[in-house]
Amino acid sequence: MTLNDSSTRDLEGAVTELDQAASATNAPAAAQPQAAAVPTGVQTLPMVKAINAGLRRAMAEDPSVLIMGEDVGPLGGVFRVTDGLHAEFGGNRVLDTPLAESGIIGTAIGLAMRGYRPVCEIQFDGFIFPGFDQITSQLAKITNRLEGAGSLPVVIRVPYGGHIGAVEHHQESPEAYFLHTSGLRVVSPSTPNDAYWMIQQAIQSKDPVLYFEPKSRYWHKGEVSFDAPGQTLHKTVIARPGTDITVVGHGAMVSVLLDAAAAAAEEGVSIEVVDLRSLSPIDWQPLLESVQRTKRLVVAQEASGFVSLASEIAATVTERAFYVMEAPVLRVAGFDAPFPPAKLEKLFLPDVDRVLDAVDRALAY
Repeated sequence: MTLNDSSTRDLEGAVTELDQAASATNAPAAAQPQAAAVPTGVQTLPMVKAINAGLRRAMAEDPSVLIMGEDVGPLGGVFRVTDGLHAEFGGNRVLDTPLAESGIIGTAIGLAMRGYRPVCEIQFDGFIFPGFDQITSQLAKITNRLEGAGSLPVVIRVPYGGHIGAVEHHQESPEAYFLHTSGLRVVSPSTPNDAYWMIQQAIQSKDPVLYFEPKSRYWHKGEVSFDAPGQTLHKTVIARPGTDITVVGHGAMVSVLLDAAAAAAEEGVSIEVVDLRSLSPIDWQPLLESVQRTKRLVVAQEASGFVSLASEIAATVTERAFYVMEAPVLRVAGFDAPFPPAKLEKLFLPDVDRVLDAVDRALAY
């Protein structure tokens, strides 16, 4: 699609209408159809529905919140994360864009500078690279360029990771590229409850946030408490206590680590599972305290291991906890090769057996 197609004209028209409404109402965005009441109590939801509910609540509470991306409108996104939001809030706040990730991010930057809080959807992880320059050269640097005089509250939702049997560019783990870039916050929920609260906390942030959604966990269910967030956005948590060894991961890998811990418990090995939740900045203290207790650490991730998040964790923990460690930090990661065809993805991605093998090697020191 080209930049002068009908989708672009629709997007330009929607932004113009928003600005006109803002001038008329002295508010950042136009009033929209009445949103549904915010749920209360505890419900069991799949992650995809939890993110949807979090987006709905953020939009209901703040008229400056917009959603934009490819097919996010009436279709509700390829994973249906934005299902129903177009009908509820209208086409001026849930905007279908051209197939142009650079244009999506660039437009979001302009909207943020005008007082809006855009939430961009990158349809699949491998599609983010056409927008890479806008993210790393502009979005990440403008606040510093302005010496703090302005902020860019842009959220970029990125469905990422494997285990869905997709083709090239549709299941990758590109988070390390953005962790290396100062000025970006990067988070990844592993549970529906975290997904619900963390998307709202990301939207409320004054800084740009990349919100990596583990798409293999989209339809796994869990309890969501609508009344109070369990943790702040950048808090590392203990997902399962243990005494013999610490394993740490994020996103979909946390469920693999929990399965590994359950299997190890049957053999009398107590594994403490740490859910990182925030990849940049990292809340180091809970992880370091865990390693000081267990004296061993395994880091697991779906992404390739060379120059990765796992590399940084291994280096930092070795620096800060060297004298209590009884074994070197071991890494379990995707192989240093392009993501393979679907029929080979189980060989590429870390599983319970590969995690337990690393646990055994660490315990053998």
